[in-house]
Amino acid sequence: MSTPTKPLAGVTIVELARVLACPFADMILAELGATVIKIEQPGTGDETRTFEPQVGEESAYYFACNRSKLSVTANLKTDAGRQIVRDLVARADVLLENFPVGTLARYGLDAETLRKDHAELIYVSCTGFGQSGPYARRKGYDTVFQAMGGIMSLTGERGGGPVKPGLPIADLTSGLWIAIGILAALNGRRTTGQGCYIDFSMLDGQVSLLTLAAGRYFALNEVPPRLGTEHPGRVPSATFECSDGAFVHITCSDQHWIPLCELLGLDALAADPELTSNAGRVEHRERVMEALSNAIATWTREALCEACDATGVPAGPVKNVAEVLNDPHVLSRGMVDAFDHPTVGRFGALPIPFRFDGFANPQVARPPLLGEHTEAVLREELGYDGSHIDALRRAGAI
Repeated sequence: MSTPTKPLAGVTIVELARVLACPFADMILAELGATVIKIEQPGTGDETRTFEPQVGEESAYYFACNRSKLSVTANLKTDAGRQIVRDLVARADVLLENFPVGTLARYGLDAETLRKDHAELIYVSCTGFGQSGPYARRKGYDTVFQAMGGIMSLTGERGGGPVKPGLPIADLTSGLWIAIGILAALNGRRTTGQGCYIDFSMLDGQVSLLTLAAGRYFALNEVPPRLGTEHPGRVPSATFECSDGAFVHITCSDQHWIPLCELLGLDALAADPELTSNAGRVEHRERVMEALSNAIATWTREALCEACDATGVPAGPVKNVAEVLNDPHVLSRGMVDAFDHPTVGRFGALPIPFRFDGFANPQVARPPLLGEHTEAVLREELGYDGSHIDALRRAGAI
């Protein structure tokens, strides 16, 4: 029996991108089998190589989103550096870039130029606000897109100010959107033989995530308020504090309401016909939440979670990162792994969360040292000889 291959084996991606959203997208695709050639500035590389937290002389931030890639240095300010990129792109399936609007056109590395001689190329531009529109040339980072895209307005406690989520949601979800777009384009090219240009805006990506909040606006003309962990359209669906100071999140549909009341000894609520439906509980939110909070405050987190599991009430402990990464179920699913790095040694990593039957599973590999693969790629992929490579090095092009 032949060894299964990874689903993206044979796909080559040139990454002209840095920081988080695009590198995260490409790391996913790399560990699904694509060959990702990351172009980095000689001497400095992706600026996240200097981001905290540092592990020796390396960055855990860079490690988190750049595994399984090849690092090739090329100075785009030199003709020779730009030619390296052109030569690599001529052999690639995808180019992913996140330069400001118009920058790569000045280098002759824009989609129109590169696709003239390579119609099969899938060229993806990721910018903050897209290639068109009144904000196209504005600058922004993850939290700016969270703010302008609405998610920050929805996050926070009742009566409090807006709060950002604890992770860079705009960057991470943009990476997922980009990966989806690339996969869609690769499948489309298989049908048509033609590549395409993808204009992706990180703000657009955040607007698309509004989903249920936008649905409430379209249906009710409602601007959803901040409700902490509560759900605007379901009661109960919230986090409750237990007697030990820990928290449990409980979310119930109608079929779970009576079992929850019985578990907590809330006989009056269970007998109230107005509360048998979710609509009634939403209408009487304050009374329901007060009663639940008072009852749950007498339980420890562990005891409550065990009781909810025993009665089929959907509930889960609110865990911190250390608890999650040491959770027996998470470990049994193989969701905590590690790689061996030549200067740092063994370092933890979170695998891509897919299990295939028919393809080889994604596997964690280490991130590259800066420029680690430059010579090998130039020799083996582009056919550059030693004297050519030495001349590029002397000229500061690599």
